[in-house]
Amino acid sequence: MGLFNRIFGKGNVESDKIAESDIQKIKSGEINKIYPILKPGDWVGVKAGALKQTIIGTQEEPELVVAFGYDTPDNFVFLMPHDLEEKKPSEILKEAYDNLEKIESNFEISETLNRQVLTASRQDFSSEKILCRSHMLKAHELLNAKELYVSIPRRRCMMITSKQVDEELFDTFLQLHNHTWNDESYGNAQILNALFVVTDGQIEGMIPLEN
Repeated sequence: MGLFNRIFGKGNVESDKIAESDIQKIKSGEINKIYPILKPGDWVGVKAGALKQTIIGTQEEPELVVAFGYDTPDNFVFLMPHDLEEKKPSEILKEAYDNLEKIESNFEISETLNRQVLTASRQDFSSEKILCRSHMLKAHELLNAKELYVSIPRRRCMMITSKQVDEELFDTFLQLHNHTWNDESYGNAQILNALFVVTDGQIEGMIPLEN
């Protein structure tokens, strides 16, 4: 298992010793859960050949991808093509998304914004929960909305509002998105400067925003 081919990190620099320890825990089975991990199209793992699904863009020019890997205490350890020697792609997909589904992520309703904005943040896979239809269906229900705007500008962040909100609230929602996109203070890696359109619990489109 090539160290520099496997670990692309959580945005912080870890020593080779810690990284090797994480890998040994995976080999021993101490760490054994695979998760889907959202990454921007220019993520270093794309060129390194990490296993991925392209969500937005093309295979040649991806804008947003889902990588697959183990969540260790110090790094993400990403799956590479040779990991398919032991598991079928369909098995990896099912395992990863089943594990994501089991992660609890509760919505908070903003009283300040007239109960028209939901947040579900501060947990490692808060952003990835956009890939869970059951999670998004709950947002439809809470907002009583058929169509949603979903903001996941950085890891561990999610904000949602109805597509039918008035212009003033939508402008406020955009300001919150932009602030989070530009806020480096929490060390959460950027994902995508865009709003996702979600219908019936599934991503139907994406509105790119200016950097």
